[in-house]
Amino acid sequence: MTHDHDLELRPTPAQTEAALNPPPGRNGGDLVVETLHGLGATTVFGLPGQHALGMFDALRRSSMDYVGLRVENNAGFAADAYGRITGEATPLLLSTGPGALTSLAALQEAAAGSAPVLAISSQVPSAGLGGGRHGYLHELRDQQASFREVVKSVHTARTASQIPSAVSAAWESALTAPHGPVWVEIPQDVLLAETTLPVVTAMDATPRELPPRPELTAVAADLLSRASRPAIVAGGGVVRADASGKLRALAERIDAPVVTTYGGKGAFPWEHPLSLQSWMEDRHTTDFLEDADVLLVVGSGLGELSSNYHTFAPRGRIVQIEADLGKLESNHAALGIHADARLALSALLETVDRREDAGAADRVRALLSQVRTRIEAQDLTLEQGILSSVRAALPPTSPSFWDMTILAYWAWSAFDARHPNTMHSAQGAGGLGYGFPAALGAACADRTKPVLAVSGDGGAMYSIAELATAKQYELPVTWLIVDDGGYGILREYMTDAFGEATATELSRPDFVALAESFGVPAVRTTPQSLTDDLSKALSTPGPSVVVLPAVLRMFAPTHL
Repeated sequence: MTHDHDLELRPTPAQTEAALNPPPGRNGGDLVVETLHGLGATTVFGLPGQHALGMFDALRRSSMDYVGLRVENNAGFAADAYGRITGEATPLLLSTGPGALTSLAALQEAAAGSAPVLAISSQVPSAGLGGGRHGYLHELRDQQASFREVVKSVHTARTASQIPSAVSAAWESALTAPHGPVWVEIPQDVLLAETTLPVVTAMDATPRELPPRPELTAVAADLLSRASRPAIVAGGGVVRADASGKLRALAERIDAPVVTTYGGKGAFPWEHPLSLQSWMEDRHTTDFLEDADVLLVVGSGLGELSSNYHTFAPRGRIVQIEADLGKLESNHAALGIHADARLALSALLETVDRREDAGAADRVRALLSQVRTRIEAQDLTLEQGILSSVRAALPPTSPSFWDMTILAYWAWSAFDARHPNTMHSAQGAGGLGYGFPAALGAACADRTKPVLAVSGDGGAMYSIAELATAKQYELPVTWLIVDDGGYGILREYMTDAFGEATATELSRPDFVALAESFGVPAVRTTPQSLTDDLSKALSTPGPSVVVLPAVLRMFAPTHL
C-alpha cells in the first residue's frame, strides 16, 4: 500500500538526474550555503576569516545577499536587528577563535532580546579537535564551550553529510519560541573539502508551536473575569509573537489598564484610554501594579527594569504567560503558563468573560498625571524637548535602534513607538555599540523606509567603523550622536554614588568631519534645530549623521 507521504518523498525524474550529476567545484561551504537558501534565508551577515573561506567562497555561487561588516560584534548586532524586524532566522558567518569570540557580546544581546540569529563558525581542522594543544591558528581548547551558556543551542558538523542536518536543526531551534541565537561550528577542512553530495534543495525545519495548556488558560480566564482591579504588563514576547492585536482585544474585553515594558514598546497604543504607557521605573506605576488584584504578565519575566529594580511587591494574584520556561515564576509566584503569547492570548479571548469598569480609564489618567507632575518638578525640559523632536522627525512606521545612552533611557519610559516592533535597544544585555550596526541590519531588511540609530559619543566609538559599511551598501540609516564628552550615564551614577566621576570623560573626534571622510553626509545640530535637521537627514536617501552636542540628565530614580 502506498501512502501520500511516500509519494511526496519520491523524487521526480528531474530531481533524480540532478542528484546523480551534481555540479563540479562544490565543497562543504556550498552545503552550508545551499542549506541556508533551502531553509528560506535571503540575506547573510558576517566577516570572513581564513578558516571560514569555504563558506564565503560558496556565497558567490548563491543568490543570497551578503552584507559584510567591519567587526564581528557589529555583524552580530546587524543580524540581531534583521531577525527582530523580519522574524526570520538570520545567518551570521564567522571565523574561528578571535573572530568567533568577538561576536559574543552581540549573541548575548540576541539571547536577552530573543533574536533568532543563526551563527555559523568555522573550527580548526579536524585533526586539531579534542582539546589538545596542536598549535593551529586560532586554536581554542573548546570553542563551543565559550558559547554554550550564551546561545540557545549548539550544533556541530564533523563531516560533509552532517552539515545540512546540523544547520537545519539550528534553524528550527532559533525559531521555536522563545526565539534566540544558536551556534553551529564546522572544521576548516570539512568546509574546504570537495563534495559530490547532491545539491541541497528545499529543507523542512518548521519551528514547533508552543500552545498553552487549556486547563491553565481556563483558570486564568476565570481569575480575570472575576477580578475587580485587573492590570496587564505587556513585554517583548507580545511584540515577537505579533500579538499586539490580541492584547488590545483582551484589555478592552476586561477593561484592564496596560503598561508595556521597555522590550514591549509599541505593543499597546500609547494614547489608548487604558494605556499606562511605559513608566516602569516610576513608583506611581509600581504602586498601581501592586494594587491590582489580578496582574496578567504577558511575555515578560518581570526582571530588574520591569520590576523597578526588584522593588515591585505584588499583593494580588499574578498570571504569567511566558515562552521562556526559565522565566516562569523566576521572580514572583504566579499561575505560570508556558506558551507563545499570541496562542495564549487567543485562548483567553475565547474563554474570558466581558467585564466593564468605568473607572479604569480615570485611574489611568490619574496615574499619568502623577508621573507628569513628578517629571515636571525636576527641570528636565531640555531632555523632554529633544525626545519630542526625535519623535516629530521620525516617520511613524520607521524603526529606531537605541544604544545604551541617556536619551535611550528616557525613550524607554517616555517615547511613543507608535507601532509594534519599531523600537529596539540593547536593554537586554546592556552592552555599548548596538544602535548603529543594528540599524544597518534593519535597513537591509527593508530599504523602503529610513531607519534611525541613536548613540552617545562613547557608544558611537564602538561602531564608528561601520560608517564604511553604511556607505558601501548605501543603507538608509540616519545616526543621531548625542555628544556629551563622555559616558554620560556613568558620570551621573558615579557622581551620585561617590561625589565625583572617574574614568568617564572622553577625548573624541569631530564626528561630522569623520563621517564626511567616509563619504557620509553629516551635520552638527542644536536642540532648537534638531527636528528640522533630523527630518532632512531621514528624508535623504542613503546614510547620514546628525551630531547633537548636549549634556543630558536622567529623571530621578524612585527605587532607592
